[in-house]
Amino acid sequence: MTFSESKIPDFLTDRRNTIRQIVFTAVFALIFINIYSPFGVNTWYNVTKPQLFLYSSLVILTGLLVIALSRIIMLRVVRKRQLSTGSYIGWIAMEIVSLAIVYLVLRMIFVSEIDDIVEAFKDSLEITSLVLLFPYTLTFLYFSWQEKNRKLAELSGNGMVQRPTLAVMIPFRDERGELRFSVKTSDLLYLESADNYVIIHYIDGAKRSKYLIRNTLKYLEKELQGVNVLRCHRSFIVNFDRVKIVRKEKDGFVLELDLPDKQALPISLTYVDEVMKLFSAPFNV
Repeated sequence: MTFSESKIPDFLTDRRNTIRQIVFTAVFALIFINIYSPFGVNTWYNVTKPQLFLYSSLVILTGLLVIALSRIIMLRVVRKRQLSTGSYIGWIAMEIVSLAIVYLVLRMIFVSEIDDIVEAFKDSLEITSLVLLFPYTLTFLYFSWQEKNRKLAELSGNGMVQRPTLAVMIPFRDERGELRFSVKTSDLLYLESADNYVIIHYIDGAKRSKYLIRNTLKYLEKELQGVNVLRCHRSFIVNFDRVKIVRKEKDGFVLELDLPDKQALPISLTYVDEVMKLFSAPFNV
């Protein structure tokens, strides 16, 4: 697998991180445009400094709407499929070009004459690249640092990833953080993605049951860090202790659950290495 085909870290498409990144980018752009005054913004109006701050805020707000729309679309896309590194880089390039066009149009509206529109677009593209790439890089480094610390916290004293002990009950919260459902760890089978919802499959006495909750698998995966669950597919998270067999079939690997009806879940290529590593690793005792 090449670099461009590799999947991007999940923290880049986390909803909360996305909001934080947009807000930080807007603040950076607002400070930048008032200090550096790109696009000739200080000549658009014969105004005082406070008025310039207000006008530049409106310019930044326009650009922020473009970025926010782009990220909303991205979050919807990643619910359907994982973004590769190449696709993510291409998405950012599209954002830069789109924002450069928006700022060029604003400049054409507020500035009476532009001698060379091609040169003006190049200038807009250059400044927009700086306005976006600098905060994007800083937030990437910060999110990466957070993720590294989270993983380090999971390490045991001997350096191995400790498989946590089973909790008595697993709480499930909706997208607002409100508790909606709890189930014994031993009764949980797997979670299934269903657009903006997740279907919780579990054992209720002697029969199988389901519970629908409004949330995403990506969010619940992070919430279930203290439970032996395993992401095996973009649409499935399985209870590791319920897996009986890993089987190779014509279309790839599947996980067979310890159930009378031999329920099987697919393992996608994105997660096959991680699944196999987990199954081949010895338990910590």
